[in-house]
Amino acid sequence: MAAKARIYRPARTAMQQGRAKTKLWVLDFEPSEQRRADPLMGWISSGDTRRQLSLRFDTKEAAIAYADDKGLTYTVQEPRERTPKTKSYSDNFRW
Repeated sequence: MAAKARIYRPARTAMQQGRAKTKLWVLDFEPSEQRRADPLMGWISSGDTRRQLSLRFDTKEAAIAYADDKGLTYTVQEPRERTPKTKSYSDNFRW
């Protein structure tokens, strides 16, 4: 069974102003096994170790080439482009 992966470019977080860590493409593996609670401690665990992996690539084509080379089934999520709103400084003081 081929592993499933998702290729995307992450959006910026709400805690940052700049666009750091948004230029690279990320390949994340989809979970192949459901999480379960440990009956003794109550911790959540899973036997799926690929869930912890997050591979970063410079280009989308490099991520797709890696997935093809490893025989992964993947989906590509295109990023939404920014639409900057141009404002004048004087608009801050308009009634």
